[in-house]
Amino acid sequence: MESINNFLNHLDNWVWGIPLIALILIVGIGLTVKLKGLQFRHLPKAFRLMMKKEGGEGEVSSFGALCTALSSTVGTGNIVGVATAISVGGPGALFWMVLAACFGMATKYAEATLAVRYRSVNSEGHVLGGPFYYIERGMKEKFGHNFKWLAILFAVFGSLAGLLGIGTMTQINSITSGIQSFFDPQNTNTFILFGKSYSWTIAIAALVITAFIALIIIGGLKRISAVAEKIIPIMFFIYILSGLYVICFNASNLSNTFGQIFSGAFHGMAAAGGFTGATVSLAIQKGIARGIFSNEAGLGSAPIAAAAGKVKYPSQQGLVSMLGTFFDTILICNITGLCIISSGAYQVKGLAGYTVTNYAFQKAFFFAPQIASFILMLCLTLFAFTTIMGWNYYGTRCVEYLTKNKKAV
Repeated sequence: MESINNFLNHLDNWVWGIPLIALILIVGIGLTVKLKGLQFRHLPKAFRLMMKKEGGEGEVSSFGALCTALSSTVGTGNIVGVATAISVGGPGALFWMVLAACFGMATKYAEATLAVRYRSVNSEGHVLGGPFYYIERGMKEKFGHNFKWLAILFAVFGSLAGLLGIGTMTQINSITSGIQSFFDPQNTNTFILFGKSYSWTIAIAALVITAFIALIIIGGLKRISAVAEKIIPIMFFIYILSGLYVICFNASNLSNTFGQIFSGAFHGMAAAGGFTGATVSLAIQKGIARGIFSNEAGLGSAPIAAAAGKVKYPSQQGLVSMLGTFFDTILICNITGLCIISSGAYQVKGLAGYTVTNYAFQKAFFFAPQIASFILMLCLTLFAFTTIMGWNYYGTRCVEYLTKNKKAV
């Protein structure tokens, strides 16, 4: 097992090395220049379009498509991923995470616009759209060559990620860890099955989550969108309100917090307490990598949901979809990061991932630490639950493209 972990760590460092990070930033910066800073100039318009009901082809409203995309985007990365990035890369990682998101909004705009531009609607009113379609149709139109092999490759990896990888296993692991750490931290409630010990808490949680996910997924995009439209605003409100309280509680440390963020971004961070120190390159690497894991800008996932939006013009859905990166990273991840840095949680020995953020919340809710843990556990569960819901939809659409048969999924 140790050799497997070492291999995966080496692979992770290679994939998220300087070349890929530079490429992602260059694409985002290039699109920002080409679009003349559209994500900044038209941000108010994007908010207006988000709540406006447009006509046109599609299966769900622009807001419904955004919520569906956010359901998969806002997940464990917003709580666990940010904590990991700061614990390893230092406070400076937050700066690079947010900066990458600013350019990532332009990337998300381009993805969503292309998804609507090259989508089609069949006789049943079912939208066929996403990266595989604009790779197949758009690149052939632009370059005159058939890139269907690339579209198929994307769909294969997309289905694996949605049904088995980032959209399922990672989220389930975070849900079960969060629920067990709150309800049964000592793992005392267990049962024996096939000679192995299992937690009742995890088993019950898994059964409940599986049942709810199945009921939602069976209803298709419209049910997923309807559920997302109700859950997303509620979980945003709970987490943002709680996070702002934690930040206000540590208000006296905010000037030092921002100093650490900017200093760490350009000069690195020395070791302190349980924090082992971080170089500038490590801050950049962890900040951008975890940011993309969270907001999915350039990943090609959000355009699958964007393609179903009811809009008159592709650019309208592009503007609305880029808000996903704004909400996810510039708002949610930023709040998590400020909570962690201002509380000093990332410097406490023995903490990692979820427990770092949990420490920050418990420190602020000193009068009722169990309430803080419950709020964070609830938010983590909701974030991960909606991510499973959204990514299962992405996975089924990828399989649908590969099989050309809606019934196959």
